[in-house]
Amino acid sequence: MEQTRPSAANRHTGVLRWSQDSSLPTSLESRIQFLQSSKTFLRADLSKLLRFRAIGPASATYLIFRCFGVDDSVAFVAIEAIPAYLYIELSVAVLGGFFVSDHRQMGLYRMNRRNVIRTIGLLAAAKSIAPIAASAAANFKRADEQPVPLPPSPALPDPLRFRSGEAVLNARDWRRRRTEILKTAATQMYGTVPVVQGLRSTVLELEGSAFGGLAVRRQVKLLFKGNSDGPSADLLLYLPRHVRRPPVVLGLNFWGNHTVCSEPGIQLSQRWVESGHNPFIDLSCVVDHRATEGCRGIDAHRWPVEKILARGYGFATLYRGDIDPDVADGSVAGLRSAFPELQNRGDNFSAIAAWAWSLSRALDYLESDPAVDARRVAVFGWSRLGKAAVWAGANDARFAAVISHESGAGGAKLFRRGVGEDIHRLNTVFPHWYCANFKAYNGMDRELPFDQHLILSSIAPRPLCIGSAAGDTLSDPEGEFTSGVLASQVYKFLGVEGLSATTMPAAGTSIPGRISYHIRSGGHDVEEIDWERYLTFLDRWFGGTQPA
Repeated sequence: MEQTRPSAANRHTGVLRWSQDSSLPTSLESRIQFLQSSKTFLRADLSKLLRFRAIGPASATYLIFRCFGVDDSVAFVAIEAIPAYLYIELSVAVLGGFFVSDHRQMGLYRMNRRNVIRTIGLLAAAKSIAPIAASAAANFKRADEQPVPLPPSPALPDPLRFRSGEAVLNARDWRRRRTEILKTAATQMYGTVPVVQGLRSTVLELEGSAFGGLAVRRQVKLLFKGNSDGPSADLLLYLPRHVRRPPVVLGLNFWGNHTVCSEPGIQLSQRWVESGHNPFIDLSCVVDHRATEGCRGIDAHRWPVEKILARGYGFATLYRGDIDPDVADGSVAGLRSAFPELQNRGDNFSAIAAWAWSLSRALDYLESDPAVDARRVAVFGWSRLGKAAVWAGANDARFAAVISHESGAGGAKLFRRGVGEDIHRLNTVFPHWYCANFKAYNGMDRELPFDQHLILSSIAPRPLCIGSAAGDTLSDPEGEFTSGVLASQVYKFLGVEGLSATTMPAAGTSIPGRISYHIRSGGHDVEEIDWERYLTFLDRWFGGTQPA
């Protein structure tokens, strides 16, 4: 059975297709004429957006910006810079003026003064938007021109101060500062990710019964470029039957969807799988780098799927090897090889960025599934996949909560302490995890001009849970805790609670809060007590579940 679902990422496909047309006119007058003469073409795109309720004042403003030749990323910055009333003026002008003639078919507003509204829209576009967009574009370009490496910083970077030294004074300032933080991190450390185009999903199994009727099992193939012979990943989704539109815990797994539990209905991965000695798992079931039936459930002790379902949460997972096989020399192809234009450059598309990007694509699918409450999706990750979960949660504000479990260096840990895994080790043992530019910072841990507390700050004000293990010295538990303390100032600035403690707690302690911290005894692993703490954290912030 094949079923195509429109993803959230596809909602703006028409706009992007239009905005990327190389035949766009260049002069101001010709752009206005282009708007007037392209009503039919644009109406089709807006009709598509309206069906998915994706159009609004900001979207209409974005449409105008793009017609004036403003780069996609700059358009979003420019939208932040203009007064809210201008959103309304422009959206009414665009929706009412340019497209009202088809209101019977499109269900748009009826307006008797269409020509007047069109004139207002053109004036607003020509007189108001063009200079604002040009100014925003210039500022964005200046911010984007970053040297590599950035100059060393003797002081710890302040999340509430721009790189220029300007203070963050209000919520709008913070949104600009957050954009700056994430752009800097992408350029200097994580790398650039692809523009989402053509994402499609094929349902492999829709209503599989699981765990003796406790849950419904779904399996979906995500087609990242929209075609079956392009890059893809299999999403495994369980939904509890006793809960209506449950929240979902989403995370990447290390060794295949079939390893998270022993259910025979889970499709056995056909992708390359690591083999040989591994201190965390017995991979003797893997033959010639392929999974066998004996691999079912070999990692189930780290994924208490039945317990998660019984607590009223859905569970979704992707195999990391579907996205990136995690091979340092690149000898096994993955998602990144499908985007050669993002390689052989300083800010190349990295493995951590690819894993994080795939988590957002999984969320795109969840948004299209009416059986899921996509407004309550928590992203979870352990170890290197915790690094990806943190980066995904920082970039994608649709994730309602973020759970970082022993993510260590490049995840929640503060580099500046100089304890545990350092930048040099990351870039030599795992050279594919981060972009080439990050190698310029080898040996600069204690004077890094950016650090992971900024990434955690970018999650604010959404709930964040940081989990550590006292014996996991490479991850530096105190460095993970310290990042949470430092990120708290942004949470408090935005009017919510942060981490309530400032002193490193003893093993066995759990500190509740919008930033929560949990540390247990033992080493680098995922244990039952970890999941108990995380589910309790979600119970508090997701507000419970509704019976079916």
